[in-house]
Amino acid sequence: MNAPDRSGYPEVVSNLSPSDYADLETAVAKLETQSFAMKIAAKLGMPVEALLRRLPAPAQSAVQAAVDKALEQCLRIAVRAPKAKSSAMPYKRSHTAAAAVTGAVGGFFGLPGLLVELPITTTVMLHSIVEIARSQGEDFLNSESSLACLEVFALSPQNSHGAAKDSAYYATRTALTQVAREAASYVTQKGMAKESAPALLSFLGRIASRFGLEVSEKVAAELIPVAGAVGGLTLNVLFSQHFQSLAEGHFIVRRLERKYGSEAVRLDYERVRSPA
Repeated sequence: MNAPDRSGYPEVVSNLSPSDYADLETAVAKLETQSFAMKIAAKLGMPVEALLRRLPAPAQSAVQAAVDKALEQCLRIAVRAPKAKSSAMPYKRSHTAAAAVTGAVGGFFGLPGLLVELPITTTVMLHSIVEIARSQGEDFLNSESSLACLEVFALSPQNSHGAAKDSAYYATRTALTQVAREAASYVTQKGMAKESAPALLSFLGRIASRFGLEVSEKVAAELIPVAGAVGGLTLNVLFSQHFQSLAEGHFIVRRLERKYGSEAVRLDYERVRSPA
């Protein structure tokens, strides 16, 4: 691949090699372009706001409870992630297929089925995210790498656009920095001996507040009359692929940060996102 054209900002020289700069461009495209709501709208031809208005009020609290349960389960899995290295690609395919099946079941049985399905789907997606992280060199002897897998569930652009002053990705990471650091410190010292520890609850709460928005959008879409089992399958594939794409971008950036330093990568990230 040719080196990127940096003629728009000649006064700044990137520290990244041409191939790593190209990887960063790929990461920016995955992390900043389309929110899950935009993908739903493109698939169903209906704005997500209209879908959410159809979601019954009692469903919101039920969805949040399911989100909390799913993330608690994922935290345990991420912290105990196997240390052996393997390729991410077969896992991406198999995990997407498994998520599709659970989505079909959830769509067929309506809201009760969706609430049973969500923790399963989220766990399946996490296994794929772990493999993507491992393929980018994450060290799962480090609890910070484990928690970075859960951060993926909070990274959706949330309908943001390139005109925003700060990137949605780095804004989210900045908001998570302190709680993630405290959670990683707790896990390093005490493991999962007390899952109700304030440090872990604070971390999961931040993730849940963002992830719950995507789940509500997914649930609302699956409950419309045209969805059913077929819609549930299709939407779960979209849901799984959305977070796999975010994971790929996230762990490319983290790999580059380990190589070049966080500030150097962030500067180039912002230049790629909003070229002069």
